[in-house]
Amino acid sequence: MKLYEYESKEIALRYGIPVPRGRVASSPDEAQQVAGELGAVVLKAQVLVGGRGLAGGVRIAESPEEAYAIARDLLSSSIRGERVERLLVEERVCIGRELYLSLTLDRAARRLVYLISEMGGVEIEELARRYPEKIHRVYVDPVVGYTDYMAREALRVLNLPWSLLPEVAKIMGAMFRIAMDYDAELVEFNPLALTCDGRLVALDAKVIVDDNALFRRPELQRLYGRDMSDYERRARELGFSYVELDGDIGVICNGAGLTMATMDSILYFGGRPANFLDLGGGASSERVREAAKLMLTHPRVRVLLVNIFGGITRCDEVARGIVEATKEVGVSKPIVVRMLGTNEEEGRRILTEYGMQAFSEMDEAVRRAIEIARQISSAG
Repeated sequence: MKLYEYESKEIALRYGIPVPRGRVASSPDEAQQVAGELGAVVLKAQVLVGGRGLAGGVRIAESPEEAYAIARDLLSSSIRGERVERLLVEERVCIGRELYLSLTLDRAARRLVYLISEMGGVEIEELARRYPEKIHRVYVDPVVGYTDYMAREALRVLNLPWSLLPEVAKIMGAMFRIAMDYDAELVEFNPLALTCDGRLVALDAKVIVDDNALFRRPELQRLYGRDMSDYERRARELGFSYVELDGDIGVICNGAGLTMATMDSILYFGGRPANFLDLGGGASSERVREAAKLMLTHPRVRVLLVNIFGGITRCDEVARGIVEATKEVGVSKPIVVRMLGTNEEEGRRILTEYGMQAFSEMDEAVRRAIEIARQISSAG
């Protein structure tokens, strides 16, 4: 789960990491008031997407009146498809250098790693692509944890004076404690600024916590799901593994591997999946019915592709669920089914009685779904 910048900075401040003075504003009047207290300010749209600076979501105001006008513009806008409802209004900091410092999980190495670079202010993905040699890695032994030699290494890589070693050690140690206390997958300061008067200040902060560990952080549980679409939220309530995508072919499968393979096939043959929905193993007709209802009511789905490999999931149960969903929803959308395995013959019989065809080969079903989606698009 991603935290907003202001939430990440509240955590950082509690752990002793210096951040600019500022407050959250939900209206132009509040932004003007904060600017009146702080002087020249930076107004930053609070959205859970990257690249907001390039999209106009970070603006500088020299006066309270200018802060009011900028806040009025930003609070009525969207940044990369996400509506701006809050602004972080912070004091303007004189920046000498912009540095990059993060602590993240390296799943391949099975341990946390500090990523350190002199090239701050650049998205880490872009930095890794263009200047991979500029990113220095310091791995954390999971038994030992953070030790001060890591700060000395960071000081050398960042080309900072030795007088700042205590401050770097304080920041890096705090990052490790945040990662441990919050089960964070990422603690990032980009940029970590060396100010004109020689201080280190986290100008931007990002914390991503592991959804599966929220039971240990009750204060964060209320935040869970706020960045989900209505369909993602409903799917999670129903217990499905679901991810919203931007295509027009709805996908329902049993098993994550089969779901991924189906999506790959759709893309390979020139279609676009609208979602990832994994029923899991042993799905009952009721579970299939709810999944199909979810997809049949999705406004972007033109055709629904159901791909089932029957093992502990019975094909006849799947067929009954599909038929029940079409009767309950009352929405007429094409459904393409591929089923193979346990009780396959009975499943095919049920679908045939309801006027549906079940394919045996996945490629055939995928091609047919893409064909139907294109026909609807052309007619449309």
